[in-house]
Amino acid sequence: MRIGVVRGRVTLSASYETLAGGRFLIVDVQDRFALAGKPARTSERVVVYDHFGAGVGDTIAFTESREATMPFYPEKIAPLDAYCAAILDEVEVTLE
Repeated sequence: MRIGVVRGRVTLSASYETLAGGRFLIVDVQDRFALAGKPARTSERVVVYDHFGAGVGDTIAFTESREATMPFYPEKIAPLDAYCAAILDEVEVTLE
């Protein structure tokens, strides 16, 4: 599981029925330095499926790969690479 900050949304003209009710978010991946308030050492962005209602500026926890499809298993098939698992209220990191 990784942590990221929502920067925007992706608009689709059509999507799978299994993904109804959710949306895709553009997320900046946060490394431990960014979470501690220092300059980030990564500039990675990913597109994450969300059905919790995260908005721009929210900090989220997301899973990737096969784990991203587990919330839909075994009833539905969902073609996802990343899934929003939680909206985080607070993240505390101490660098040593």
